[in-house]
Amino acid sequence: MAATAKSSLSGLARALAQHGRLTETEASTLTREGDQSGAGFVAQLVASGKMSARDAAVFASETFGYPLLDLTQYDPDQFATDSIDKKLMRTHRVLALKKRANRLAVAIADPSNLRAIDEVRFQTGLAVDPVVVETDKLFALVDKLSESVERTLESLSSADFDFDGEMAPDEDAASNDTGTVEIDDAPVVRFIQKILLDAINEGASDVHFEPYEKYYRIRYRTDGVLREITQPPLVLREKIASRIKVISRLDISEKRVPQDGRMKFVLSKTRAIDFRVSTLPTLHGEKIVMRILDPSSAMLGIDALGYEPPQRAALMQAIGRPYGMILVTGPTGSGKTVSLYTCLNILNQAGVNISTAEDPAEINLPGVNQVNVNDKAGLTFAAALKSFLRQDPDVIMVGEIRDLETAEISIKAAQTGHLVLSTLHTNDAPTTLDRMRNMGIAAFNIASSVILITAQRLARRLCSCKQPMDIPVEALLEAGFTEEELDGSWQPYGPVGCERCKDSGYKGRVGIYQVMPISDEIAHIIMTNGNSIDIAQQARRDGVRDLRQSGLLKVKQGVTSLAEVLACTNE
Repeated sequence: MAATAKSSLSGLARALAQHGRLTETEASTLTREGDQSGAGFVAQLVASGKMSARDAAVFASETFGYPLLDLTQYDPDQFATDSIDKKLMRTHRVLALKKRANRLAVAIADPSNLRAIDEVRFQTGLAVDPVVVETDKLFALVDKLSESVERTLESLSSADFDFDGEMAPDEDAASNDTGTVEIDDAPVVRFIQKILLDAINEGASDVHFEPYEKYYRIRYRTDGVLREITQPPLVLREKIASRIKVISRLDISEKRVPQDGRMKFVLSKTRAIDFRVSTLPTLHGEKIVMRILDPSSAMLGIDALGYEPPQRAALMQAIGRPYGMILVTGPTGSGKTVSLYTCLNILNQAGVNISTAEDPAEINLPGVNQVNVNDKAGLTFAAALKSFLRQDPDVIMVGEIRDLETAEISIKAAQTGHLVLSTLHTNDAPTTLDRMRNMGIAAFNIASSVILITAQRLARRLCSCKQPMDIPVEALLEAGFTEEELDGSWQPYGPVGCERCKDSGYKGRVGIYQVMPISDEIAHIIMTNGNSIDIAQQARRDGVRDLRQSGLLKVKQGVTSLAEVLACTNE
C-alpha cells in the first residue's frame, strides 16, 4: 500500500516525503485534496497546518534551486501582470513578475507544477523562469488583481448619466444587416462610461484606445500632453471597439477602413457632452480616438481665453463690424475652434442670422444654423457658402479655407455686407496673407476684405504649486526679453508638481495670441505685393505683439513658464 502511494507521488509532494517532512500517505492525501479543491498541493499543505507558507516556500526554493522572493517587498504595479491571461493566472495561481527579452520571470508557489509552467510558456511564447513565493501572499495578490479587473468591468455602479437615445443604437443594431457581432456588454458599457466620465472630469481633450500585440492601453490627452490611464485586459479590445462603434452609429462589421462618427454622453438633464469618434485599422486591431466636444468651452467668454486687453479690444472691434473677414490661424490643437465659437456666441443675438459650414460641426450652438459639409454628396464648403448667400445671412463662419473657390466666395461675401469668420493653417498672422496670395487671390481682394487676423497657440498654465526660478539673464535675453524688461520688478516661475496637477506642474492651458488688425499701412503693403516680412515689420510698428512677445508677457505675469513659451512659439 505504501509503495503504491509513494509511486503516485511527484514533484514537491515526493520531495517532502523523501526528506521525511511528510509521510507518504499524508503527501498522497494532500495531493488528492489539492487537485479536488483546485487550490493545489502547496495551498492544501499550508491549510492542513503541517507546514507554514514560509517553510514550504523555503523548502521548495532550496530543493529545486529556484530563487525565493517575498512579494510584499515589491510594488505590484511594477509587475508584468498583463503578460499572462487573467484566466490562466487565476487557474494556476501564477503571476508574471518581469519580462526581459524572450524570458519571463513567473511567481509560483510550487515550481514542480510543470503543467502550469508549460501553459504559461505556450500562452506567452516566452521561456519561463520560475520564482518561488509564499502561497498565501501569491493567492492574496492574484485575488486582488482579479478583483480589480472584475470591479472595473463588472461592479462599476451606474451613475446618473447615459448615452443619448438619439445617438444610441436601435434595439437590433448589434445584429443588423451590416454585421452580426455579439455585444454582451453591460460591464463593458459601464467601463466605457467610467473612462469617459473620468476624462471629462480631468479636462481631457481626447481619449485614445490603442491595441498592441501584447497589451491594450487607454490614454488621455490633458493640457496637450498624452498620459496613460490604464491597461485593460487585451481580450477586451474587440468588445470595447465594437461597443463604441455601435453607440457612434458606425459599421461594426467594417474593420478594414477608417470610420468617423459621433456620440453624445448625457451627464444630467442640463448637460451633455458630444464626442467625435475616429477609428483606424492597425496591425493589432482598431485604434479609436474620441475627441471631447464640450459646449461649455464656447461659453467661457472672451476674458477666459487669455487675450491681453489691447488684443481683446482689437478683436471685439473687428467682430462688431458689419462686414469684412476675420481669420484665425494656427496648427491643429491650438484652440482655433474655441476662439471662433466664442466670437459666434458673442454675435449670437435674436436679430442676427448666423450660418456655419464645418467639417464637422464640433460644438452645438442653439440659434446658429450649423451645416456639416459632405464632399461625397457634393456639399462642399464652396457649395454651402453659395447656399448661405441666398439665406439672408448676417454672419458666416467657414470651418477652414482650403481652396481657391472657397476663398473667393468667402471674400465676395465679406465684400457684400457680411461678416465672415474662418481659419487657415499658417504659422503667424503675416504669413496668412502670403498664403492667400499663393492660393491665387488677388491682392486687391485681400486688402479690401480682411479686417483682422489672429494667430494663436496654447501654452500649459502653471499650477498653484509653482515656485520662483532663477534663470540666467543671458537666457532671458536670448528668449526675447529686452534689457529694459529685466529691471527686477518681476520673477519668472517654473513647474513643481503636486496632487492637484498630478505632479506635472501644470493645470489647464492659456492662449498666446498675435492679434493683427489690417491697418491702412498693411493694406498698402499688400496692394504693392509686399511679402510677410514687410507686413511683420509694419505690424510691429503698429504695436502688434508677435507670438513670442505675447508668450513672454505671460511669463512676466507668472501664468506659464519660459520653457513652455519657448516650446510652443519655436518658429
